[in-house]
Amino acid sequence: MKLPKDFDYYLKSRIIRKITPDTERAKFLEEESARAKKALDNRLKRENVDDLNANSIVKECYDILMSLIRAKLLNKGYYSSGSFAHEAELSFLIELNFSENDIGFMNELRYLRNGVIYYGKILDKEYCEKVLEFLDRTYKELIKGRR
Repeated sequence: MKLPKDFDYYLKSRIIRKITPDTERAKFLEEESARAKKALDNRLKRENVDDLNANSIVKECYDILMSLIRAKLLNKGYYSSGSFAHEAELSFLIELNFSENDIGFMNELRYLRNGVIYYGKILDKEYCEKVLEFLDRTYKELIKGRR
């Protein structure tokens, strides 16, 4: 899957706009992401991943990661809106020095999550397990602030 364009492209296109850093909202998103991750972990202790719950789990994983990415953007004084906003937000991973593989996987996740929501795409257990592995690793990297 094609990678998002460079972050500067989205700034010049005004999909990402420079704002005063919004640390309060960023903190809320970080806390909400932590709550959602804990709820997902609790859910996974009670039920196994299967083809029936793969779509909902993948959507939860996507939302958890996007909340952290948005928090990072807000802390740096950026905000996105409009068409291609999610893609633009993902381009910030380039600025955070994530690998092309990780950015590509996150972009694929964005695309497939949209397919689930808007086009009735059905995901399977195998893909869901890959997303859960990606979530665990990437969540830790985003939360540690190393990037």
